[in-house]
Amino acid sequence: MYRFEIIDQLLPEWNKVVKSSNVYDFHHTSFYHSIDNTFNSKLFVAYNDQEFIALPLVIRPIGETGLFDCTSVYGYAGPVTNKEDFNFDPEFSSFFKESFNAYCEENGIVSAFSRLHPLIEHSSFFEDFGKVIDINKTIAIDLTLSPEQQRAQYRKSNKSEINQLKRKEFYVTEAQDQNDIDAFVSIYYETMERVNASPGYFFTKEYFNSFLKNDNFDSKLLLAKYNEEVTAGAIFTMTKKIMQYHLAGTTEQYIRETPMKLILDEARLLGNNAGMEALHLGGGVGGSDEDSLFRFKSGFSNKQCEFKVWQYIINEKRYNELSEKIGNKNSSFFPLYRSE
Repeated sequence: MYRFEIIDQLLPEWNKVVKSSNVYDFHHTSFYHSIDNTFNSKLFVAYNDQEFIALPLVIRPIGETGLFDCTSVYGYAGPVTNKEDFNFDPEFSSFFKESFNAYCEENGIVSAFSRLHPLIEHSSFFEDFGKVIDINKTIAIDLTLSPEQQRAQYRKSNKSEINQLKRKEFYVTEAQDQNDIDAFVSIYYETMERVNASPGYFFTKEYFNSFLKNDNFDSKLLLAKYNEEVTAGAIFTMTKKIMQYHLAGTTEQYIRETPMKLILDEARLLGNNAGMEALHLGGGVGGSDEDSLFRFKSGFSNKQCEFKVWQYIINEKRYNELSEKIGNKNSSFFPLYRSE
């Protein structure tokens, strides 16, 4: 018996569904949807007896048009399920699509877009349901390997520099109090200014405090210290199987020592002890797999993951009307009407 429901981000049923999934990340939780944006989010869920598939999306107004579109939170989202894979019966997949379309048509939703999680293989679900586009690669450390096997994949220079940091008596500790959190936030802001990050990366201090103290998922702030001084820090999350490298920063004074390498080396051991299957490091700046950030991350593992996005036009007539004002009709930006 098929059933479809739409769960608001404020309802406890959201996390009940997500946390009963076979695999999920913090990006799928209701807390993250509440803290990441000011728009309303919905969890679209279809049930086939005990099996389900759930797709979280953020619903945004399109200017003053009275129309809307769907997008995903910052990071890696996409659907989750309590099955081992996303190979559903075609009739059930069609039921989800038809139910989703009906909701969108009734509520003036023109298009949908989602960044898909590189560690969750759900491309088969989107067959005949919009299109999935390969964007680039991300890096993950395979935590099902032994610590020794993981370290064997490190770039030779990484091993040497981590050993040097330890000899110089740099060490990694978990944040203990508000002073540690405040020190990290200052370092994070300093780092974002140094790399000329866009305004969207300058999260408020309240964001950091709420994120680290939330009860939806486990989050850790690891700090690299030297003579009791914080030199670098990074926030990691842990859900059912996935450990995620979220936000990080290093002080200008110690950037040449690259203490972040010591943090990542310790983080993967923390993930091992917690029974995680992968530490996802992500990709390069703006999704690049050619820049220095990607090269830095790839020095820790040879496990490369495919980062993909989903694009779906629900109301083609409205989509084309909204896109008429766009000068460059050949732009690959989706949705096209938001490209300028």
